[in-house]
Amino acid sequence: MPDDFETIEWTHDGAVRLIDQTRLPLDEVYVVCASADEVARAIRTMQVRGAPAIGIAAAMGLAMAARTIHAPTFAAFYAGLEDIGASLMRTRPTAVNLAWAIRRLLRVTQGLQTVPLAEIPDRLTAEATAMRAEDISIHRAIGKYGHELGPHPARILTHCNAGGLATAGYGTAVGVIRAAAEAGKHIKVWVDETRPLLQGARLTAWELSRAGIPATLITDNMAGHFMYRGEVDFVVVGADRIARNGDTANKIGTYGVAVLARAHGIPFYVAAPLSTLDLSLHTGAEIPIEERAPEEVTEIGGRRVAPSGIRAANPAFDVTPASYIDGIITERGVARAPYDESLPRLAGDA
Repeated sequence: MPDDFETIEWTHDGAVRLIDQTRLPLDEVYVVCASADEVARAIRTMQVRGAPAIGIAAAMGLAMAARTIHAPTFAAFYAGLEDIGASLMRTRPTAVNLAWAIRRLLRVTQGLQTVPLAEIPDRLTAEATAMRAEDISIHRAIGKYGHELGPHPARILTHCNAGGLATAGYGTAVGVIRAAAEAGKHIKVWVDETRPLLQGARLTAWELSRAGIPATLITDNMAGHFMYRGEVDFVVVGADRIARNGDTANKIGTYGVAVLARAHGIPFYVAAPLSTLDLSLHTGAEIPIEERAPEEVTEIGGRRVAPSGIRAANPAFDVTPASYIDGIITERGVARAPYDESLPRLAGDA
């Protein structure tokens, strides 16, 4: 079940081509970013979004920018690359994959000090290309481990979008769903709309429809109703940052879904690559939460739905405590509590 769209790819002349997720589901439009500044703008405005996808976009943007740095020495070249990387990292603070990707390219660059400066951009382009391919492979592995956890048949609920659009391809939480379908399991998916930007309604529903996977869109406040009626067997969501103890930041509203799942005895799983772990943070209380423009709450599609002058809070993410998570599905297997032992072990940092 391959994707019939490309979330992010190189153009023939070395620019970065992205599907514009702000235009979905009505228009399938692609944008071409010819500079790191344009990639940063695409990340900031959520033309590209999802923790793994913005990491790959940033890596490709940094590799592209390396060609514009004209420096007489390696030290000057590296300083310029660091500055561009820092600018990209400031675009969105919660998703750790963004910083992970930039740091990976900077580490590769550090290992190229004896290479002619003119060759370094090609090396970085090759590394970013390899990261994109790895991303797809990793999410297929997550899908394999994840679908084995679910019943057959299964009624699965997911929140926000953690599919091919949120990654270089295939997806994390949606990858689990896709893998279940590919294995011949009979599944039905409940898709939370995910206010305020409707990533579930606009993006996950679009992906599942194109993949031919049965899905039903619900508003966020309907999840408890269907759980109470016994119509949800399994919940799987993505992640933007996971602390050492397993506390997980994901799209706002995820915490509420986890609480509801626990109240109804429904397994709640997080699907994420190991690059989403931030083992430097001991708990989710240390995860920075992005606050976005209030207009995203007071308006829908540019049309105002709230009284003029009303204040609106708009945290883009919330943190689900590890105690509500039955397992964290990674490309190396499923971590279970105590997460401060299982996650470092899977990451090779025990």
